[in-house]
Amino acid sequence: MIPAKVYHFREPAAAIIGFQELAKRGVTPRGVMFIALDTRGECHVAIPDDTAKVAGLRVGDKMTCKTPWEGRYFHFDAIHRLPGDTVLWNGDRRLDDTGSAAEIAYGVANWLGRMNSKNVFLGCTPHQPGSWWMSGERDPVDDLHAAGLVDTVVTQSGLLARRIGEPDLFHLDFARLRSHGVRGGWTKVYQSSLGNVLMIERRVINYSLVLTCEDGLIEIDISNLPEVVVEKQKTRTEGMDRGLGVVGRIDGGSYAVCHGDVEPWGLANVTPAELVGSSNDDLSDLPRAIAAARPSD
Repeated sequence: MIPAKVYHFREPAAAIIGFQELAKRGVTPRGVMFIALDTRGECHVAIPDDTAKVAGLRVGDKMTCKTPWEGRYFHFDAIHRLPGDTVLWNGDRRLDDTGSAAEIAYGVANWLGRMNSKNVFLGCTPHQPGSWWMSGERDPVDDLHAAGLVDTVVTQSGLLARRIGEPDLFHLDFARLRSHGVRGGWTKVYQSSLGNVLMIERRVINYSLVLTCEDGLIEIDISNLPEVVVEKQKTRTEGMDRGLGVVGRIDGGSYAVCHGDVEPWGLANVTPAELVGSSNDDLSDLPRAIAAARPSD
């Protein structure tokens, strides 16, 4: 558990200034653990209590953290700065209700630009997923989940998303995104052989992604998107007491694994992730590694 310090900003403008002040203290996107909005639309940000630890904090480490606040908060999962002024973010679908999510996302994206970063990935929390995109600060926000598209990932060729309640992945190339936005132009590029896709790993590692499906896990090679998606390996997870999901990986290291209740739309009641396995492990080793990590009765 990484001790956290919490910052509370009542207005989006204050949050944007707050991120700039945090940067002066040495906080980078790597060090931002959680960004959440409350029911009033006020912003809450968690960073490591010891800023000296920021440089060594990995994405997988953040996903294992428990939120430092209790109550009704709506979390961002990731915010991406895309070419031009466009911004993509994933998170709790109820972010729509706060009235300030777009301003916060756009402000964080601008901060990412000043920090020479393309994205910030955040901790793992339970919620129904949503995905949003906006082409400019004063432009309307497009909610991709209105078309059923969520868990949107930025790849080398464009955007990749799953459609809720389906085994399929859909791709939108950057050229189409620049010319027409996210409305239309999505093409199906892959169909899972293990049931509905419930979760997509949050970032691409070495041109591959792990998909959490109803009946197991699949690692896919997306280096030739959109022409072809190749299954690298898969493993079934039947017999486990709760659904097993891969939120992320440490490059050359462990898997960030969460548990949740399997629903047709995704994993419900998701737990903070735990780091499981090593650089020598693959997907087929995960159930055994999880069982070995649990204390015996």
